[in-house]
Amino acid sequence: MKKKGPVPKGGGRKGKRLSRDPFFITEPKKPRKIENDGDVIESGDSDEDYGLVGFDRDEGEIGVEESELAEETAGEKRQRVARAYLDKVREIAAREEEDDEEKEGREGEMQDERDALVARILQEEQLEETGRVRRAIASRVQKPESADEFRVLVKHRQPVTAVALSEDDLKGFSASKDGTILRWDVVSGIHESYRWPSCDVLRSHGAKDPQGPATRHCKRVLALAVSSDGRYLASGGVDRHIHLWDTRTREHIRAFQGHGGPVSCLSFRQGTSELFSGSFDRTVKIWNAEDRAYITTLFGHQNEILSIDCHRKERVLTVGRDRTMQLFKVPEESRLVFRAPAFSLECCCFVSNDEFLSGSDDGSIELWSTLRKKPVDIVKNAHALLGANKNLEPKNSGKIPNGHIENGDSGSESYRCLSAYSWVNSITVCRSSDLAASGAGNGSVRLWAIESETKDIRPLFDLPLVGFVNSLAFAKSGQFLVAGVGKEPRLGRWGHIESAQNGVAVYSLELS
Repeated sequence: MKKKGPVPKGGGRKGKRLSRDPFFITEPKKPRKIENDGDVIESGDSDEDYGLVGFDRDEGEIGVEESELAEETAGEKRQRVARAYLDKVREIAAREEEDDEEKEGREGEMQDERDALVARILQEEQLEETGRVRRAIASRVQKPESADEFRVLVKHRQPVTAVALSEDDLKGFSASKDGTILRWDVVSGIHESYRWPSCDVLRSHGAKDPQGPATRHCKRVLALAVSSDGRYLASGGVDRHIHLWDTRTREHIRAFQGHGGPVSCLSFRQGTSELFSGSFDRTVKIWNAEDRAYITTLFGHQNEILSIDCHRKERVLTVGRDRTMQLFKVPEESRLVFRAPAFSLECCCFVSNDEFLSGSDDGSIELWSTLRKKPVDIVKNAHALLGANKNLEPKNSGKIPNGHIENGDSGSESYRCLSAYSWVNSITVCRSSDLAASGAGNGSVRLWAIESETKDIRPLFDLPLVGFVNSLAFAKSGQFLVAGVGKEPRLGRWGHIESAQNGVAVYSLELS
């Protein structure tokens, strides 16, 4: 074997060039600095995190960029990205002043006005992103016409268990009980499927061999989450793994193993590649999709975790069958526990950093605040069963896992089964706004207005939709609502609606 000399041929130049490459001079990772209000987070994000690195460039373009950015440090990259965004906002402000007729002799004055407008736009965006200011969308939603209805966008063979939208609201993702994962266009409905790799490939990507009597991995998917930069799609299900997919190529890239039970819920932290997973093993695990690494485990629940949500701050909201909703403050290594009057909380979501919503198996919706351990407001029978609804077909085969009934006559076996149709299976909030939506199996999706002054929930409209609404997602603009529908509930088969269509439905909202 030949020994390499200490300095290869041309080593002086090559060594100098390599030393300038950002890959080799990257500073070691340090704990992220989080300010008191948690609004500004400094991290060593790369150009790819901001969507600045292309993937279809020729070699000439790549060489030019590498030579220009060879000396650029991480801090200079962040500064360059910030300046580019500021220039974009200034262009928007300049367009708003194009119609001003009194331009002559006011150059200095106009520049001051433009800078003030830019500062106001940036401040409004920051306040909305951090949840300090809510957009008033609920009051702008027009009353649905009789002809308005959900439009089936994509069909699945089995009940849809999860839906997710990309950050730009142009693409959507859905998964069903048979393991099918689809990516679809929100406007046209054209879809493409994700192909599961072979067992050997899964094993090479970090997956463990099936345990127990199972001879292959169960591909039943229960949860989906897409990263803010649109690069990663995470799926979780009965096989106890979190599967990471590349959204550009639809290829499987990693399998995270560590949960001792089915992975029931997933959520990416906004603006980062940090992924949170909840499981039937009563734990929450934190992963880094960019580094393909496990970070830590959060404990606290005494029963199965059913739903999870994460806001811009490093806070995680979870609900489970132990009658609690828990808010984990990761940097502080602390948590708040909220006790619910219902037997089981089925779903949850953030309204702001300090307010959140939950849906229960007794048919109620609760509004919570960090200032109180009990709900600030409760809407009972939020999805009441209608006597005229003939689409409900009770199935008495099998026991309802959540069993405890508070939404009517608990002594009636027929109602015990029908009550599953009024469980609030899904709930969502349009980001940084006062508009919310909830779904069940009673034949409609309900829109709600969250009153910030009175701290209560006000019903808006009912949107007819037959089937179990297992997942909901709002567009960031509030212009449409996506629902994942199935003939059966997401986590079981204790109800069946034969007339329902397994698939993804979209409803366009008219805003004034």
